[in-house]
Amino acid sequence: MNEQQRASGKITTEAAPADKKSATGEKDYSKYFQRVYIAPSLKDAKRRGKEAVRYLKDFSIPDHLRGMGDGRKFYIRTYGCQMNEHDTEVMAGIFMELGYQPTEEPEDADVILLNTCAIRENAENRVFGELGHLKSLKREKPDLLLGVCGCMAQEESVVNKILEKHQHVDMIFGTHNIHRLPHILYEAYMSKEMVVEVWSKEGDIIENLPKARKGNIKAWVNIMYGCDKFCTYCIVPYTRGKERSRRPEDIIREVRELAAQGYKEITLLGQNVNAYGKDFTDIQYRFGDLMDDLRKIDIPRIRFTTSHPRDFDDHLIEVLAKRGNLVEHIHLPVQSGSNQILKIMARKYTREQYLELVRKIRAAIPDVSLTTDIIVGFPNETDEQFEETLSLYREVEFDSAYTFIYSPREGTPAARMKDNVPMEVKKERLERLNKLVSEISAKKMKEYEGKVVEVLVEGESKTNPDVLSGYTRKNKLVHFKGPKSAIGQLVKVKITEAKTWTLSGEMVEENVPVEVK
Repeated sequence: MNEQQRASGKITTEAAPADKKSATGEKDYSKYFQRVYIAPSLKDAKRRGKEAVRYLKDFSIPDHLRGMGDGRKFYIRTYGCQMNEHDTEVMAGIFMELGYQPTEEPEDADVILLNTCAIRENAENRVFGELGHLKSLKREKPDLLLGVCGCMAQEESVVNKILEKHQHVDMIFGTHNIHRLPHILYEAYMSKEMVVEVWSKEGDIIENLPKARKGNIKAWVNIMYGCDKFCTYCIVPYTRGKERSRRPEDIIREVRELAAQGYKEITLLGQNVNAYGKDFTDIQYRFGDLMDDLRKIDIPRIRFTTSHPRDFDDHLIEVLAKRGNLVEHIHLPVQSGSNQILKIMARKYTREQYLELVRKIRAAIPDVSLTTDIIVGFPNETDEQFEETLSLYREVEFDSAYTFIYSPREGTPAARMKDNVPMEVKKERLERLNKLVSEISAKKMKEYEGKVVEVLVEGESKTNPDVLSGYTRKNKLVHFKGPKSAIGQLVKVKITEAKTWTLSGEMVEENVPVEVK
C-alpha cells in the first residue's frame, strides 16, 4: 500500500486467518491477502491538493485472482446519472474477466452491487430501502456478497449509517477505486468483517479497463472525471474529486474503435465536459479541439453531457456549428433565473450572461435544441425570484427540463443554510414550473407534425413490441411501426402525431429528404 493510500483514510490491516478457505477453493491464497479498512473522509475530500494525478494504462487482472468468478453470477443495480451507468459497464467488464456471468435476477446472484447516487435525498433513501429488502435474501443465501459502491459510498455519513444499521453489507468502495474491484471481492470472500475501501484523494485515471457495454448501438465514452465548480448545493466535487482529463489520443482511439465496431452514437461524459483539458500542462487542447477531432471520425452521432455555462466558450460554439456528426442538442443547466439565487448557489454567472450564451449558441446553430436543469425552493428563494426562473424559461423556450425540489446534501455549504422555504411552497412552485415545461414542450413537439426526421432505432417500444422506438438527433423519442431489421439503423420517419414528450410516425423511403432533426 502506498503513502497516498495511507493518507486517504483510516487504515487497519491484519493477516488473513490461516484456516480460511480460498476464494476459489483450490489453493491457499492467504499470502496475498491483507485486511484493509479505508473510510471516507469529507475533510480530505474537500481538499484540492497539488498532488499529481496518476495516469495508468496497464490495468490487468492479477493471476491469482483469475477464475475467482467461475460458476458465479453478479447483479448490479444502478442509480443516478450516465456516469454511474458507465461505471457499471466497467464493473461488469471486470466481473466478466474474473469469470462471473451476469444475471438480471438478484435472487440468482452470488454478488450484488448497488451503484449509488448522492445527488438527491430520494435516491439515497431508495438505496437504504433496497438494502433493507436484501437483508432477507442475505439470510437465505449466507454466501451472497452484498456491496455498496458509487457516490454514496464516498460520504462519511452514509458509511457510518451502513456500519451501524446494515451490517449485512459485505463491502463498500468508492468512485476512485473501481479498478480495485478484484481485490475488494477477494478480501470480502476472505474476511468475516465488512470490507471498506473508499479513497478520499483526488483520484487517478485508469485506462484499458474492460467494459461490458449495453447493446451495440449507443455507447458512453468518459472524457474526464471530477468537478471543481463547488456549487453550494452539490456533493459531486467531494464524491468525484478534482477535474482531471483523459488524454485526447486515448479518447480518439476509443471512439475510432467504437466506430469500427458499428456503433452509431456516442455520448461524451464528464461532470463538466466544458472544462476538458484545463488541467493539461503540456498541451493547449480544450473541449472544442476534441470535438473538432471527433467530428472527423466516421460515426453518425456524437453527443455530450453535462456542460456548465461558465466554461462554454466561443471556440466550442464555432466547432458545434460545423455540425456533421455533432448533434444539434445541448444540455445547459441553468438551475435558477434569479441572480440572487445563482449567487447563493455559487454558479458564478448571472442571468444576463446565461442569456447571452444562449443568444450566441442560437446565432451559430439556429435550430439547436436546448434542455436544462432547474432547482426550485433553494434556501431563501422568494416568490419574486421563482418568477424570474419562470420568465427565463419562457424567454429561452427550452425543449424540456429536469426539474427538482431542493434537497440538502450533508457536507455541502447549502446544507448549513436555513431551509426556510416550506415544503408545500416548494411543491406548488415545482407544479407551476412543470406546467410551463409541459406547455412549451408540447408547442415545440407540434412543429414536428408532417415533417420527416432521422431516427436512430434502438429497439421495440417498452409498451408495445409491434412498435419500434428511437431518437432523433435532437433527442426526441419517436415511435413507429417498422421491420425488426431497422433496429440499430438510421431510418427516416414522417411524424403523424406529436404528444407532449414523444412523437409518432411512419417509416418513409430512404430517398425522402430529412426536414427537421
